[in-house]
Amino acid sequence: MALKVDACAAQHQGDRKEQQDRVAILPHPRRRGVALAIVADGMGGHTGGALAAEQVIHTARNNLENFAPNEESPRRLLENSMNEAHTMIKASRFINEMDPHSTAVMFLLQPGKATWGHCGDSRLYHFRGDRLVRRTVDHSYVEHLIAIGRITPEEAATHPHRNVLLTSLGGQDAPLFDIAELDQLVAGDAFLLCSDGLWAYFEDAELAALIAGNTARRACERLIEAARQRAGGGGDNLSLAIIKLIDDTPPAKPAPPSLADLVKLPGGSR
Repeated sequence: MALKVDACAAQHQGDRKEQQDRVAILPHPRRRGVALAIVADGMGGHTGGALAAEQVIHTARNNLENFAPNEESPRRLLENSMNEAHTMIKASRFINEMDPHSTAVMFLLQPGKATWGHCGDSRLYHFRGDRLVRRTVDHSYVEHLIAIGRITPEEAATHPHRNVLLTSLGGQDAPLFDIAELDQLVAGDAFLLCSDGLWAYFEDAELAALIAGNTARRACERLIEAARQRAGGGGDNLSLAIIKLIDDTPPAKPAPPSLADLVKLPGGSR
């Protein structure tokens, strides 16, 4: 089955004084069908977070440009991008006297397969039609409490420490990140990358329905509109990228008429 891609990236400053998120969808400069999507949510005070998030995009772009799909592992591309961004962000604190750090989620699309990784609480959702297949698990304090059975997912949504992260790029310790792969893509697969400024306002089923029922661009618009409405004037920066896979198989050509059809006369006689 031939697939085509419908993709869109979008962001909104929310009610913050500065946009510290960064988002990009980057095509490989030489390989058709290979692209890297990234969402980075920067933190670290005035300008610091924006610089950290920008470093994530810059590092990932450089690594993508040098990526040889036939020779290199997509997992290694994402691991190197996370580790190198961490090192560069951490080094920048000595130059700029700031405390920059960033979360990140990256999604590498190749013909027939996808690989993704994340650090922190920027998420990736995988939908198939209007059904959630899986999503990344945040590296956060509340997700740790859920994992050990201390609280429920419903309690996590209102927990006073729900924004506390266990890791980030540029932090004091080496970053934690998880990598996952999918080696069989089908029409109807859709992937949402987003910062917590977006996902905090939606249930999984609502995200699935909105993305399944709209083009990538329209889904981005509707999600931002709804998040801004629900924020009630206190919204964070929000960023998202949507990648939808659509059946691009050309319609079957009608069979040529048989000799019997060609010699038929009106009324069924010959």
